[in-house]
Amino acid sequence: MMQTDTQRVAEIDRMVRLFYERSFDDPVLGPIFFDEIHDLEPHILRVADFWTDHLRGTKKYKGNTYAVHMKLKFEPEAFDNWLKVFESAASDSLSPDDAAKAIRIAHHMAGSFKVGLFPFTGKDGRPSRVPD
Repeated sequence: MMQTDTQRVAEIDRMVRLFYERSFDDPVLGPIFFDEIHDLEPHILRVADFWTDHLRGTKKYKGNTYAVHMKLKFEPEAFDNWLKVFESAASDSLSPDDAAKAIRIAHHMAGSFKVGLFPFTGKDGRPSRVPD
C-alpha cells in the first residue's frame, strides 16, 4: 500500500520525537540537549520541518543548522552517539527507503559538521575547535 504525504510527514514527526526521547537518555547527548533545549515542542517542530524538507521537499525549514550547532559545547565523539541514536530512530519510524535516505543525509551532515566544527588536530591527535 502506498503511503500518503500526510502519513510520511507523520512518520517524520515520530522519528524526530523518538530521536529526542532516546537522545535525552543517552549519556553523551542527554547533557548537551538538557543544557541547550529549553522548550522542546517548538524545537521538535523545527527539526521535523528540516527532515520533512529533506525527505519530502516541502521547503518548510527556514534556518541554518550549521550556525546553530556552532554554539553547542560538545566533543567530536558526540557525533558517533548522535548517528547511533538517529539511525535507530529513523529505522524504527520511517519506511525503509526514507530511513536509508535520512541516514545518508545524517552521515553527510555529521561528517560536514565535524570537519567544520573541529577543523584542527590537537597535540593529542584528536579533532579540536582551536589550533594547538
